[in-house]
Amino acid sequence: MRLSFHGASHTVTGSCFLLENGGARILIDCGMFQGSKTEKELNYRAFPFDPARIDAVVLTHAHIDHSGLLPKLVKHGFKGHIHATQPTADLCTVMLPDSAHIQEMEVEQLNRRNRQRGQDEVEPIYVSEDAQACLDQFVAHDYAAWVQVAPNFRIRFWNAGHLLGSASVEVEATEHGAPTILLFSGDIGTKAKLLQRDPQGPSGIDHLICESTYGDTERLFLSESARRGSLRHEVLDAAKRGGALLIPSFAVERTQELIADLVALMDAKEIPECPIFIDSPLATRASEVFKAHTDDVENGPALLHAMTYRNVHFTESVEQSKAIGRFRGFHIVLSASGMCEAGRIRHHLKNWLWRDDATILMVGFQAQGTLGRILQEGASVVRIMGEQIRVAATIRTLDVYSGHADAKGLMEWVTQRLPVRGQIFLVHGEEHAIEALKARLAQALPDQSVVAPTIDQCFSIEGVAVTTTAGGKPRLAAEGMGHRDWHNDLSRLILDIDDAIRREADEKNRAVLIRRLRKALEA
Repeated sequence: MRLSFHGASHTVTGSCFLLENGGARILIDCGMFQGSKTEKELNYRAFPFDPARIDAVVLTHAHIDHSGLLPKLVKHGFKGHIHATQPTADLCTVMLPDSAHIQEMEVEQLNRRNRQRGQDEVEPIYVSEDAQACLDQFVAHDYAAWVQVAPNFRIRFWNAGHLLGSASVEVEATEHGAPTILLFSGDIGTKAKLLQRDPQGPSGIDHLICESTYGDTERLFLSESARRGSLRHEVLDAAKRGGALLIPSFAVERTQELIADLVALMDAKEIPECPIFIDSPLATRASEVFKAHTDDVENGPALLHAMTYRNVHFTESVEQSKAIGRFRGFHIVLSASGMCEAGRIRHHLKNWLWRDDATILMVGFQAQGTLGRILQEGASVVRIMGEQIRVAATIRTLDVYSGHADAKGLMEWVTQRLPVRGQIFLVHGEEHAIEALKARLAQALPDQSVVAPTIDQCFSIEGVAVTTTAGGKPRLAAEGMGHRDWHNDLSRLILDIDDAIRREADEKNRAVLIRRLRKALEA
């Protein structure tokens, strides 16, 4: 059997793992790369395998970094079933068409600029028709039920506690009558999650493929009242400034959790009543999916109350979104994307970042190279859709809504899976997080073999034995994953040059500086 890591390797996004056994091939996830432009360019390249030769896909959950390239897979020849839980399948009916729409819209805007600049036009990775075609191949299953997905492969789902419908995937691979058990963690949730139950999974497995997003972070456990107290503090501070409180938020689950807590605080009169705009068509449609699955989440009644609250306004059209931009006084806007990389949040940031009465509150993980991370790290000027924007708004971070277990939670979850008779593979994390979790595992389990695969690395598995095999050339060097890239550096350089020129006292000094720069380029 061969296991290849075609994403989420030394980076947090692009989850995609290929298992080959006895002539059968299955994918665990087929996610989109996010983060730096160098990583996102991988979404446009050919898959490092033939989609037409994949027998089945098993999807851990609906987040785009796990599901976002499924329409591309179907577009390029995949004909098999996509196996998921029912809530995951339902969420994908809104998330994948939304992903296609965003690509179509952003490519149209980019091509308009490319035509003006005399540059080549580009095509979206896939379009709405591809997303709709992909949805026809979904097959839904219950947790804990064994399912034969391909010859020599059967799987079952375990609730991962991360997102509505999220799952860890247990794979039983059989060849010559001997089964090998692999467990793919997916994204592991935290016990402090507002809407999800505690993560589960089997014990006594052969190999574990485990996420490590927060492998270097320990959070204080917060009760419901403490979590809401932290949010109350941020809202009250933002209200004092008097402008908008912008919350870049993942449209699925994070937004619903925030609505529930904001409404609870308003009900208790702990924060002032104000308009709460949910400016994301995806969040609006995802909220309807949550309504249909309230029996599958914790605190279902509270969520239903919050989504119909008098101050909560869901927007759909572009005109409604633009109208929010004309609103003055204190108000709250929740808008996707959570890392500020796409969607309507970028328009709101353009409107408010330069105002000192505005507050930007980050409530989720910000990958290296994303606009969200750049703002989080204190940039004074940023570029958004080709425009230079001064940052005068207050940038805040509230890390109490994470959908991922912290280092302590991951260690607890791994310990409950023991014994792991063969290898632990660490994926879905940046370098520092992977190394920190690896060190924790080495201390707690000194005899356990742990490896962090690189992009497109392939391993041969025979029972509990694992060896590295020769594979194709990696699409990107390991050092190119999970880091700022030359696109980020170029953008920063352009901003610094512009700032340096403007600081010069007069036209003569500016001309001298420009000549020096030209000489440096010609050297």
